[in-house]
Amino acid sequence: MSKDKILIVDDDSAMRWTLAQALRGSGYDPLEAGTAAAALTTFDGEQPALTLLDINLPDESGLNVLRKIKERSPEALVIMITTDVHIENTISALRGHAYDFLGKPVNLDELEVRIHNALEAGRLRKEVNLIRKERAREFDLDQIIGRSPARNQMIALARKVAESEVSTVLLQGESGTGKDLLAKAIHYGSRRARAPFVPINCAAIPATLMESEFFGYEKGAFTDAKARKLGLLEQAEGGTVFLDEIGEMELNLQAKLLRVLEEGAFRRVGGLKDVPLDVRVIAASNRNLKADSEAGRFRLDLYYRLSIIQIEVPPLRERGDDVLILAEHFIERFKEQMRKRTGGITPEVAQIFRRYSWPGNIRELRNVIERVMILEDGDMITTTYLPRDLLQDAAGGAPPEAATSYSPPQAIAATADPLVSLPAEGIPLDEVEMSLVRQALERSGGNQTRAAELLGISRGQLRYRLKKLDEATTNH
Repeated sequence: MSKDKILIVDDDSAMRWTLAQALRGSGYDPLEAGTAAAALTTFDGEQPALTLLDINLPDESGLNVLRKIKERSPEALVIMITTDVHIENTISALRGHAYDFLGKPVNLDELEVRIHNALEAGRLRKEVNLIRKERAREFDLDQIIGRSPARNQMIALARKVAESEVSTVLLQGESGTGKDLLAKAIHYGSRRARAPFVPINCAAIPATLMESEFFGYEKGAFTDAKARKLGLLEQAEGGTVFLDEIGEMELNLQAKLLRVLEEGAFRRVGGLKDVPLDVRVIAASNRNLKADSEAGRFRLDLYYRLSIIQIEVPPLRERGDDVLILAEHFIERFKEQMRKRTGGITPEVAQIFRRYSWPGNIRELRNVIERVMILEDGDMITTTYLPRDLLQDAAGGAPPEAATSYSPPQAIAATADPLVSLPAEGIPLDEVEMSLVRQALERSGGNQTRAAELLGISRGQLRYRLKKLDEATTNH
């Protein structure tokens, strides 16, 4: 394992030698510089894990060196060392984002502890930043799957919201449409991404505990309050609170939430003073809150406060062939998890998926795919293991208007100008299909994704047809 490099910057050569010997004995790799210019050159070339920096240097103030180091590397760890321990120097160093401050003569045991703590803090900070970046990628708005107009319109509005400073957002949509995922994407796409995202299910917290869970409480506020507890709102300071199923919140708590939104402050249960609060509130409901407000089931003033920006999350039945794109996504996910070979859906299943109304939306689709992937042993998902209610609904209903890639038999019969002319002697349908697949591949230069788009099918369906084409070629 490589040793952590520590840069010692001091114009006193005896001090540098003493510190270097101590650092070697503790398992570090010391680097030395006697001037500001040498310090910056060494820092650029060696990228030390930590810098010990004297404030008083012959060619430039150590505080200026600190500023230049932080400009080069904002996450750099610097411990300031000086004989001048006046408070103004300490304040200047800390404002310049020095990690720590030590006076001379340096206690070597204390220095070792300070270095150890700084390096541990630096490693933890890197881990946190890595996790934040991974979360940001995972919940990026572009990761919300689909390409339908309804989905694209929702994403465009959500992106504007994320980049804005709006304090309240209301997400309206049926259960299972992915409102929680959209809320996370807005948070991680905003300047608040480095602060917490705190989800609160308003229907899951008992009414008797709701206020203390939201606002926290002071020691002695009630019998079991043996210490101060921070509420969920306070835990989200600087970040985002996601109030799921806000329509289930009691009216008296709605009034207190409105006060928080209006004044930017709250009071803990049993508290005597207001606590300032800086959070973005994203509320979500599968109910029509405006109608509930007019009926007296939800505060109208809170509804107007929350709906400064309102985003409608479309149901799956209005997202056209997004159902096939999402199905393919879930198939790939469960294929990897379950180590199955099943890798697509048959045309018959695709037609059923387009025709089905999906009352449970994306959540229902995910559950259906998971069930079928558990039971299916073939290369493709067939109708064999589809739920009965899905088959019955799809058989009896008409395809939604948004499903642009499917035309029912009646529409095909009524088409005035057929896309493909049927020869008088007839032609096998499979040959027509395979001819179109070949043309799509030729036109797309072999790009299967683009070829599938030209044919109005998913990539999985195209792979299924290519497999049929390969088998037909082999058999002949």
